[in-house]
Amino acid sequence: MIVEILGGLIALGGLGIAMSARVIKQFEQGLVFRFGKLQQGVRGPGLTMLIPGVDQLRKVNLQIVTLPVPAQDGITRDNVTVRVDAVVYFKVQDPAKAVINVEDYRFAMLQVAQTSLRSIIGKSELDDLLSNREHLNQGLELMIDTPALEWGIDIDRVEIKDVALPESMKRSMSRQAEAERERRARIITADGELQASKKLSEAAGTMEQTPAALQLRLLQTIVEVAAEKNSTLVLPFPVELLRFLEKNTLTDRPAAQPADQPAVSPADSPAGELPQGAPTPREPAEQRQPTERDSSV
Repeated sequence: MIVEILGGLIALGGLGIAMSARVIKQFEQGLVFRFGKLQQGVRGPGLTMLIPGVDQLRKVNLQIVTLPVPAQDGITRDNVTVRVDAVVYFKVQDPAKAVINVEDYRFAMLQVAQTSLRSIIGKSELDDLLSNREHLNQGLELMIDTPALEWGIDIDRVEIKDVALPESMKRSMSRQAEAERERRARIITADGELQASKKLSEAAGTMEQTPAALQLRLLQTIVEVAAEKNSTLVLPFPVELLRFLEKNTLTDRPAAQPADQPAVSPADSPAGELPQGAPTPREPAEQRQPTERDSSV
């Protein structure tokens, strides 16, 4: 009888210990509520004992939580409709505040992130959303961090994932980018032509001072053209020969009559003499002899 009673007591004690023992993991902390009141201190990782029926343990995860924010539609400051989604990384810093000050800190963080994201869209321009995301991430983190501190939550970082644009805006941006690329290409081509023209001008000046270089260049061009196996070969006329002919023409041309020499009229000239340079009069045609055909008529 006594053995049975002792066995029952031992079994009851073991059951009580099993009901009062709790295990807290390394990445968790525990809060103990006794009759609904929070007890002092936070239970750390390991085995912790509770009073069955009196104490209640609430475990809080201290790991970083990845909270995806659904895409939010908004209008930017420059009146462009966009769709932006983000992600928030946070962790519980004060388990007591996270359990007491807010009913569900995960849901609360999601709502704050959505409203903050819509607010940051309305305050920003499209160019900032596309090219200055780092600054927007910092601003969004500050907006979420203010209420999160009251809930004992530490914001690790906030990042904007994607910015979706309307199809019309995508086409406009594509045309703008294409025009910008064409402008840069034209500038590069113009710079190349300017540099090439300067080099050609320098080369022309050098060849002008050295005529032999011009002849060598001419011969090189003829060789290159002949190597292409063309049916027609065009040989340029030497410029020096043209200059030589021009000089000879100027040398053989008679000197012009001085302007102050008086003109001689036909009346003042001696008989039988014509003024110098006057045209020779045509002699009268000989009288035509009548032919047999004329006499018959």
